[in-house]
Amino acid sequence: METKMSLQLKDAIQQGLISGLVVLALSVIGLVALFGERDLIAGVFTLGQVFLYAVPAAMAFSLAGKLKAGKQSQALLFGLVVGVVTALPLILLVILATSVDIRQYLVNVSPALIDHLTYNQGVVVGSLMLIVVMGLLGVVAAGLQLLPNHIKRGILSGLIWTLGIGLFSEILSSRIRDFFGAAVIQYIFKSKALVAWVAGLIFILVTSLTIWQQQRKSHKTETARILTTEQQKKLQWAKFGGGAVLLLVLPLLLGTYLSEVMNNVGIYILMGMGLNIVVGFAGLLDLGYVAFFAIGAYTMAILTTQGQLGISNLTFWTALPICVLAAVSAGVMLGIPVLRMRGDYLAIVTLGFGEIIRILALSDLLKPYIGGAQGVLQIPKPSIGSLSLIKPEQLYYVILGGVLLATFVSWRLRDSRLGRQWMAMREDEDVAEAMGINLVNTKLLAFAIGAGFSGLSGAIFASKLTSIFPHSFDLLKSIYVLCLIIVGGIGSLPGVVVGALVLIGLPELLREFAEYRMLMYGALLIVMMLAKPEGFWPSAVMRRELHAHQDEASPETAGSD
Repeated sequence: METKMSLQLKDAIQQGLISGLVVLALSVIGLVALFGERDLIAGVFTLGQVFLYAVPAAMAFSLAGKLKAGKQSQALLFGLVVGVVTALPLILLVILATSVDIRQYLVNVSPALIDHLTYNQGVVVGSLMLIVVMGLLGVVAAGLQLLPNHIKRGILSGLIWTLGIGLFSEILSSRIRDFFGAAVIQYIFKSKALVAWVAGLIFILVTSLTIWQQQRKSHKTETARILTTEQQKKLQWAKFGGGAVLLLVLPLLLGTYLSEVMNNVGIYILMGMGLNIVVGFAGLLDLGYVAFFAIGAYTMAILTTQGQLGISNLTFWTALPICVLAAVSAGVMLGIPVLRMRGDYLAIVTLGFGEIIRILALSDLLKPYIGGAQGVLQIPKPSIGSLSLIKPEQLYYVILGGVLLATFVSWRLRDSRLGRQWMAMREDEDVAEAMGINLVNTKLLAFAIGAGFSGLSGAIFASKLTSIFPHSFDLLKSIYVLCLIIVGGIGSLPGVVVGALVLIGLPELLREFAEYRMLMYGALLIVMMLAKPEGFWPSAVMRRELHAHQDEASPETAGSD
């Protein structure tokens, strides 16, 4: 028992050192001091303190979650150890910065940073306060893990919502001002931060609502048995109707800027739905997916532009099916030579295909037809009769229609005979072929349908911007789309939406933080992939596969002590 206890204590010290080094790095590169000036809760909590406290709290919370039931005292002790050890590297930095001039080497170790780390109380008192605060933080985080699940989730949801609203206060305040006037803002926000009593109210409301929802879920099965089939259908239709109404009125709630952000997210959702079929359903790694996006965009541009490159001056709606057909044809052309390739070899070939399309668009060979480096200009916006859909709020509905169509088709294909063939092929091509699945047709259909969705998004993209250039179709776009389906959950349709919101929408909302937004964004992705490797909203199959070893180990764990 003592040996086991010592091993767990050693693990706590190790977690604390890792946490301390991470926080030390965040301090040295300037995040703690810089964002210490940005309040989330006015006069109470800053964004810099999030960087200072989030890592040790997460470490202590995670460590406590690994302990077995009935060892609460140990969990609190280990949380204390994590917090105290985290403070040690920071105290060394404070002592070093006050003893020696190290700003010539570490320019961000400023007096403002030292004041933040010592709470403006001097080196000795401030260092002691830092140890106490970090230790208490570790104890509270570890103790949170010991609460019942519904209460734990409620508190975490309350914290996330409260800090999130404080983080995006600038955008939210502008929308509230548009609806209720400037007089209301002073009661909710103060200098880009939540007023303290409002933050407390939000925390209490979200926590209470989450706890109520969790308790309601525990009785959901019993309630479902009570409801008749007809009542359950009516409930589902009511939820569907509420969601449809929300989607229809969303531009009115968001305004011009956020509607533009949602339009960009929608285009990536369209691409993600297509790549999800190729990678998520069929298991074919495609790194040249942007090629179909470019083909759809250039086809729309050439068919509709009013400039000298135009060949027919078609309307957006007339050209749209032609763009999809062109992308589908390109998907079949790519699929034929790579039918026997798998894994890394397939990825390299598709990567080459994407680069070929980009270089051709940039080349002088096709310049008389598609504009070369100058691109294609004067592409008209979509129009309905005499109404031209110029504003982002209007174009939103075109993109929404495309997303709903792609989602419906993907949903129907997932559970169809073809969808099951794709998934069988994803698991093992040899076994799938032995069971009678025609790999040639199955692969070609995956490439063709995925390319069709990408071509549709490219066509809308060209009309949205009214001009396109070759640099808009580089490899990075393919990587973004692949990342969003991984982050959301491979093979999951809701996961594509969530992944696009996180990868495409979130950086736009963080523009307030300039160049640091990508650093914050990257840190979020690292944490997410460590905490939820299956994605934010994984498919049932992927969740079962990734957590199968935990389910197998749980009986043994429960039986051993």
